[in-house]
Amino acid sequence: MYSKTVMDHFSNPRNVGVIEGADGVGEEGNPVCGDMMTVYIKVKDGRIDDIKFQTFGCGAAIAVSSMLTEMAKGKGIEEAKKITNKDVAEALEGLPKNKLHCSNLGADVLHKAIEDYEKTKA
Repeated sequence: MYSKTVMDHFSNPRNVGVIEGADGVGEEGNPVCGDMMTVYIKVKDGRIDDIKFQTFGCGAAIAVSSMLTEMAKGKGIEEAKKITNKDVAEALEGLPKNKLHCSNLGADVLHKAIEDYEKTKA
């Protein structure tokens, strides 16, 4: 069973979309289940000013993406780097065991977007 929080983020996902001219883009996929996540970040004064996602996958993957963007928005880059897969799953009040792999994609894709931003900035 999914928690109310998972169902809310699946039914009403936050921050869906694409940021044209994003400062960083991360992509992550799981070939086993077919989930694919893309996260776009816009950085202003060292903080994640805007963040959007596109996810193709199950309800848990969509909920993870939505929660992840809510957790990262407004955070400093260094603070956002510290968001873990476990943090995302806990914020969603847990995921069924067979869906925990979805939370693994979440923080990973955010970290890839931040890496992309840092490479471009360097």
